[in-house]
This record gives sequence, C-alpha cells and structure tokens, in this order.
Amino acid sequence: MTTATTSRTTRVVGYACALGAGAIWGTTGPLSTALYAQGESLTGVGFWRLVLGIAGILAFAVMQRDFFRIDRRGWLLVGLGGGALVALFEVAYQFAISGAGVAGAAALLYTAPVLVALLAKPLLGERLTTLRLVLALVVMAGAVLAVLGRSTTGVTIATTLRAGVVGGALAALSYSGTTLLARYAVPRYGPLRVLFLEILGGIIVLGILLPLAGHPPAPPPTSGAWLYTALLAAGTVVAANVLFFNAAQRIDAAPTAVAATIEPVMGALLAFALFAQRLTPLGWLGLAMVVGGVAGGYLEEAQSPSSI
Repeated sequence: MTTATTSRTTRVVGYACALGAGAIWGTTGPLSTALYAQGESLTGVGFWRLVLGIAGILAFAVMQRDFFRIDRRGWLLVGLGGGALVALFEVAYQFAISGAGVAGAAALLYTAPVLVALLAKPLLGERLTTLRLVLALVVMAGAVLAVLGRSTTGVTIATTLRAGVVGGALAALSYSGTTLLARYAVPRYGPLRVLFLEILGGIIVLGILLPLAGHPPAPPPTSGAWLYTALLAAGTVVAANVLFFNAAQRIDAAPTAVAATIEPVMGALLAFALFAQRLTPLGWLGLAMVVGGVAGGYLEEAQSPSSI
C-alpha cells in the first residue's frame, strides 16, 4: 500500500469515526427528554452523566500503569480549560433541548463548524480552503432552517425559545473550543487521557458552580432516570467522545466538526419516532443541507491527495 493510499485511508477512517460520534450524540436529545419525563432537572442531567462516564473510564485506567502520568500542561490546559468547556456544554445544551426541541438544539449546536473552520487556521495552522468554508456555511444555514422549522410538540419543559437559542449558541461555542483543543491534545496524550481530564475537570467545575448558583445536582429520582443517565454516560460521554477524539487524530478540526454534524439528522429522526416532535418542510430542508455538507466533507477527505 502506497503512502498516498495509506494517508487517504487514514482520513476516511477518521471521517467515519466522526460520523459515528455524531450519530451516537444524536441520542442525547431523546434520552434527555425521557429523563425530563422522569423528573430529572436540567442541571442534574449533565453532572450525573459525567460522573457515571468517568467511573467507566477509571475502570479501564486502573489497568494501565502509566495512565495518570500526565504533564502539568495537560492537567491545566485539558483538565482545567477543557473541563470548563465541558461544564458549559453540559448545562447549555440541556437548556437548548428543552427550549428549542431535540432537532432544534442539535441544529443550533452545529453552527460550530463555521467557528472551527475559521479558528483552526490561526490556532492550529490548518488550511482554510474555499470548499471547507462553503461546507461549513451550508451546514450552518441548514442548522438555522432546522431551528426555524421546528415544532414545539413533545418539548416537556417550559423553557422559552430564547433560553433555548442562547443555550444552543453557548453549546456551539463550547463544542468549537473542545474540537480545537482535541486536535491539539489528543495526538499528545491519547483519546482516553484527554477524555478523562476533560470529564474530571467538568465534574469539578459543575460540582462547585451549580450549588453556588442554587442548583445542586440532585441524583436521578427514579430507577428509570438512572437507566437513561447510564445510557447517556456510556454512549454520549464515553463511546462518542472516544470516536470523536480518534477522528481528531486522523483529520483536521474543520472536517471533524463537519462530519459530526450528522447529529441533528439522527436527533430529528429519533425525536420524530419517539416523541412526536415534528419539523416543517423548512426544517427538513435544513437537515438535508446538513447531510449535503457532511457528504461534501467526506468526498473532500476521500479525494484529497495529502493531509496538510
């Protein structure tokens, strides 16, 4: 196998990992909606899924002799900085789901590829091609249309659309930062170490700030709520992030963010099937644009002769 073929295969595998991460993340909205029906609070969902997620990582880490040998930069940059981004995301995205619906929240989140494409060049030295920028803009436009075409049916918490949009915007900002940080940190520390540091930092930040804000993260109130939280932890915290970080090892930050944009499509389909949340024709057009942007990014990675 030639070097060019190996490089192309690596990029396609990376893109597939990002698609897999986005598909799993698409279950966040439906599972969170089910949790709300069980009486779980907006702030509690994010905190407890992180706690269960890190428990699973620690079960693996104890078998690795040098897992915790991480330099000071890793603890500060990934643990503290990445943890703050994770904490912001966990709270903001729940408000987005409750205010804008499952599909709307996921669509708002994926305005992030434009930010990633623009910031990856000055921060990481990645190329900003016309195609990458166009694909990111198509994805963002599709996200906006999906929000405008959302239905409030099945939204079980009386959070306003304004709060949902603000939550979605903050979630997109934190997601962009996490994507750029992953592209820098994962090649240096490995996917599981980065995930461990970010989750640990997120738990500490939420554990301090939520009680100060008057919203201590109460445990899930029922056995069903614990089950949904465990599913969120196993899927959206551990499995999806491992796939996403493996993608960040293989391809640039911009196409990684574009590929994971398959999430609102999965979220919309699940919300349609499980909770009777609907999209208007305008909303479906938006999701089609998201799919088109993702497909275009895949073709770019598959056909690109080299990774820059």
